[in-house]
Amino acid sequence: MACHTPARPTPHGHKEVLLIGPPNVGKSVIFNQLTGMNVSMANYAGTTVDIARGTGRFGEFPVSLVDLPGTYTLAASNQAEEVATDMLAGPADLVLIVADAVHLESSLFLILQVLEAGHPSIVILNRIDVALRRGISVDAGLLAERLGVPVVPTVAVRSEGFDALREEVVQILRDPREPKPLQGDPWEIAEDLCRVVQHAPAGDDSDLHDLPPHGAPPHPRRRIRFGENALIQPWPGLLIAAVALLTAVGVIVGLGMGMRQILLLPLVRGYLFPFLRSLVTALVGQEMIRNILIGEYGLLIKGIEWPFTLVLPYVISFYLVISIMEDTGYLPRFAVLLDGAFGKIGLRGSHSISLLLGYGCAIPGILSSRAMGSRKERIILATMISLAVPCISQTGAIFALLAEASLLLVPVIFLLSFAVMIGAGLILDRLVPGTRSRLVYEMPVLLVPQRRVILRKMIGQIRHYIIDGALPMVVAVGIASVLYETGILAYLGRFFAPLVTGWLRLPEEAAVPLVLGVVRRELTVLPLLDMGLSPVQLLVGASVGLFYVPCIAVVATLSREFGVRIAFGHLLLTVATAFLVGGFIARVGALF
Repeated sequence: MACHTPARPTPHGHKEVLLIGPPNVGKSVIFNQLTGMNVSMANYAGTTVDIARGTGRFGEFPVSLVDLPGTYTLAASNQAEEVATDMLAGPADLVLIVADAVHLESSLFLILQVLEAGHPSIVILNRIDVALRRGISVDAGLLAERLGVPVVPTVAVRSEGFDALREEVVQILRDPREPKPLQGDPWEIAEDLCRVVQHAPAGDDSDLHDLPPHGAPPHPRRRIRFGENALIQPWPGLLIAAVALLTAVGVIVGLGMGMRQILLLPLVRGYLFPFLRSLVTALVGQEMIRNILIGEYGLLIKGIEWPFTLVLPYVISFYLVISIMEDTGYLPRFAVLLDGAFGKIGLRGSHSISLLLGYGCAIPGILSSRAMGSRKERIILATMISLAVPCISQTGAIFALLAEASLLLVPVIFLLSFAVMIGAGLILDRLVPGTRSRLVYEMPVLLVPQRRVILRKMIGQIRHYIIDGALPMVVAVGIASVLYETGILAYLGRFFAPLVTGWLRLPEEAAVPLVLGVVRRELTVLPLLDMGLSPVQLLVGASVGLFYVPCIAVVATLSREFGVRIAFGHLLLTVATAFLVGGFIARVGALF
């Protein structure tokens, strides 16, 4: 394999440190702890895999830390593994290998492969708190002796063990030592090592608080023991999943609507907007500029109201629910439960997690499939997400449009979304050539969620929404305001009016959001709030907004991942679906 270099090379004078480990063992948390905010993203040369590179300082050494894609092996069976293998074949001053104390044997299999590369290495034994709660203890000192490299236990989510890790990094950088690979079959060696260094201590839970070397005393999380196996059985697993999803939707809608109506809307409409209107009226004399700022699509009015008072409450409630489901360990069980059903549409149950990520943002949902699926599966998944999975901005806009008119319309629009997704999957499974993947899951235990972890995840996701969702929406509102005041938007609206009034049976002014939706999908929905539409018209507008063209960033991602032809095909498919479904609902609604 030809050796490439990352798109952003190591800064001059910095030590090159690679971070590698399986998915879902806290590798990203460790990377963030060691680098802080000094992080950049770039594509690995010749691939679509993103590489995160951060800088930090360990003692006297400036360090460039590269976060490699999560991988279980170095078999190079997918793009993520190819990148990890390629980088390990190149120069590196140190490799940090993250191991899972709960599933040590599979982690050791990866460790043994990494050690064969010959780079100075340190094993980070993470999740020791979870292991101890399961009655698993690991003799880190004996493991270090057998592997011939330092082993540092950590609890990454609580920043425990990082002082010892930093000391070991400094020692290795001062005195690099190449490891001596163990000879023999890696799986047999991993199995033998597990028998020697890992055991379940005798006694009750009070005995589980003994710590391996180098670790600060953990505060183990409480385990949820009820229903662990039941969650992955068709009965009662499917019933529990249905209840969980309905509860999640109820919390998202109820909490989001409460924040909107009780806190944000009274605050901005009662105090902020009157102040801004009076300030602009006093300071700006030219009528067009004044209207651009506070008029029909006023930048200072709609640019605040739509992204921050209508959508943001649902963003907060959505990520609260998803963070809880993720932190408890329920999502992998949800994936296993749905594996059979997803197999009928050409996917694996693990892709359900990608779909859930798509409800936050389509881009991570599409990208998350890189290391867990064939090209056929990735095309099917990307089509389902870009066609029928609303991102959090769209979801908030749809909730804002439908929830106040009738709560019954909210499940209707999402059932419609599921129906279109399933139909697309069934069709594409027959049309798209290729094979299906086989994926292995390591099932985490069910744990009581941690407030600190959930809060940290929510803050990160809300920051991401503000930067990548809200601010572009503000820019789009500003563009719309200029187009509206110059008459261009009205002209474009008249051009689409026959389609809107004749086919969708919406008022003529509803043509304007179709133009805005090309810039931001949720802008197809939000302007409908002030048009006094009937419930049927609201459902028509929401369905068009649901299936309408993906935002520009999603189209660019599709083009980069699969090529321009497939990206253009997605554009045609989404537009056609939006108008076909919208027109069908309008005609069915007219019968009642």
